[in-house]
Amino acid sequence: MITLYHGSNVEIETINLDKCSPYKDFGKGFYLTDIKEQAKQMAVRRTRIAGEGKPTVTAYSFDERLLENSSLQVKLFDTPSKEWALFILANRKGLMQPVYDIVIGPIADDGVVFQLERYMHRLITLDTLVEELTYRKLNRQYFFGTELSISKLQKL
Repeated sequence: MITLYHGSNVEIETINLDKCSPYKDFGKGFYLTDIKEQAKQMAVRRTRIAGEGKPTVTAYSFDERLLENSSLQVKLFDTPSKEWALFILANRKGLMQPVYDIVIGPIADDGVVFQLERYMHRLITLDTLVEELTYRKLNRQYFFGTELSISKLQKL
């Protein structure tokens, strides 16, 4: 079992995918991390953006063996790559159709978004984009995008 954390401006009682924002790195879904400090920082950021609530981290347990279960469609990005960059670009532009229950990979921070913009405007090549992204401090995020995947999270 692994503990995953979600940072928000409210306590999450029940995960509701309808409340999730579209055009995120891995699509519209519920995002978590295995790094508690990262979730705390996200909670502070979310509270500041919302202008209400208080920074709150909600913890969940998840059985990692389920990642190898054929009942779930899982995509794993170990490191920044061409495929990862194009996947994020497609999701952020709303061009990607939901395919995966769970996606795990690096977070695209504001610097990554800047590099993606440079690539979209053909100011840099895809190879340069991946090279630029490789040197950034990237953390890991877990995306749960379906009711099936959400059902595998147990609130702690």
